Amino acid sequence: MKLLCIAGLIASAGAFTSSPAAFTSQSCNVGQDLGNKISTEGGTAHRNRRATIVMDGKANAIRDRIVTVKNTKKITMAMKLVAAAKVRRAQDSVVATRPFSETLQSVFGGLIGRMGGDTGSIPLLTQREVKKVTLLVITGDRGLCGGYNSFMIKKSEARYKELTAAGVAVDMILVGKKGAAYFQRREYPIRAIFDCGQNPSSSEALLISEEILNTYLAGETDAVELMYTKFVSLIASVPAVRTLVPFSASDITEKGDEVFQLTSDSGEFKVERTELDAAEPQEFPNDMIFEQDPVQIVNSILPLYLNGQILRTLQESVASELAARMQSMQSASDNAGELAKELSLKYNRARQAAVTQELLEIVSGAAALD
Repeated sequence: MKLLCIAGLIASAGAFTSSPAAFTSQSCNVGQDLGNKISTEGGTAHRNRRATIVMDGKANAIRDRIVTVKNTKKITMAMKLVAAAKVRRAQDSVVATRPFSETLQSVFGGLIGRMGGDTGSIPLLTQREVKKVTLLVITGDRGLCGGYNSFMIKKSEARYKELTAAGVAVDMILVGKKGAAYFQRREYPIRAIFDCGQNPSSSEALLISEEILNTYLAGETDAVELMYTKFVSLIASVPAVRTLVPFSASDITEKGDEVFQLTSDSGEFKVERTELDAAEPQEFPNDMIFEQDPVQIVNSILPLYLNGQILRTLQESVASELAARMQSMQSASDNAGELAKELSLKYNRARQAAVTQELLEIVSGAAALD
């Protein structure tokens, strides 16, 4: 019996003996070189090692958010570049229409001089007692352009309330989906609605000018005020108001123009503005005989002038919208970059905390085995 008990004790002790094959981790003496063992025995495991997994999923969630923010930054930068390309297209359109505007202004000035300044028989140049005003409000069709649409809407509302308080009847012609949706929901008096595309054409301007001419010549309104966003620079646009109809002969003949040019310097966009003087009135010889009466010619020229003014205003409004979108997308890209940096710091801290926790667990397990 004694021999059997001794043999059982020896077998039990052997079962709890620490051997290299009994555990996945090996204990080493203090000061022993671990470099060779890590490079040889753990090389394959290190190459196949996956990202650190935290029990609460915090690091993984932050990592996914970083990827999302960086993708958003790529999208906003692409939208900025697209807006810049469209601004250049708009400026090319303005330059292309400039010769026609100059010729029209020159001929008009010469005809007014030939008539001796007598414009009483020309309806579009005759001032009336203002009892009703039509507001031509130009906004955009799309958002993501900062305060471009909201500034114009607030300016239009303020002008509407100002005229109404003065006892003047007001209705609206709206260009752009954003302004149309806003004023339709609030049941403002709306005469007509037109879309405002990213590339205004003369046919679009013609539809608007015909609506204005029919309304004014039929006596349904006494004045048409144009409300649009004046392009100043890539970081500034100003809501502007001016009387469109009836015209002023002095404004047509004496008003100058300005052309903007989008350029780039060291990767940064900037705008160069050029002031242009008014076209000189064309001189007609005194013995020149007109096939038609000069009054009829002026009456035919003024609708063309109105169409050109509306087209130019649409182009300038679109340029202002695109400039606002460029600035908005640049701010969004900068904010996305800052957010990605902050999230990267949080991710690194969470990952370091997870690694530290794993090391503590390993050390604690090794100490428990000793």
